[in-house]
Amino acid sequence: MHDLTDEVSRIVKNSGIKTGIVHIFNIGSTASIGTIEFEPGLQRDLPELLNQLIPPSREYGHEQMWHDGNGHSHLQATWLGPSLTVPVHNGKLELGTWQQIFHLECDIKPRQRKIIVTVYGE
Repeated sequence: MHDLTDEVSRIVKNSGIKTGIVHIFNIGSTASIGTIEFEPGLQRDLPELLNQLIPPSREYGHEQMWHDGNGHSHLQATWLGPSLTVPVHNGKLELGTWQQIFHLECDIKPRQRKIIVTVYGE
């Protein structure tokens, strides 16, 4: 899990957009983007909860097709979603005090990810 908040804030600031939206999108089917209070407890709790709700298993249809051990990774990432849109107000992200933007890798092996950040507005 990675905190993207500072990097996205920098991109928004450098864009010159004062009012609008920023869209953050993960390319790939086994990772997600969202918001959370980015602190150690929740960094542990979210993946643990996902593994309880959608546990690793060889019974998923994906496993029957590919046998690669990551059927649950696809389902977890799909459930959370690959993208997030955040309002921009006065040139800054409109986030709560304890709300940060995260990227969560749900796959069973390390991946290099490309994340696209689009800022739109005036």
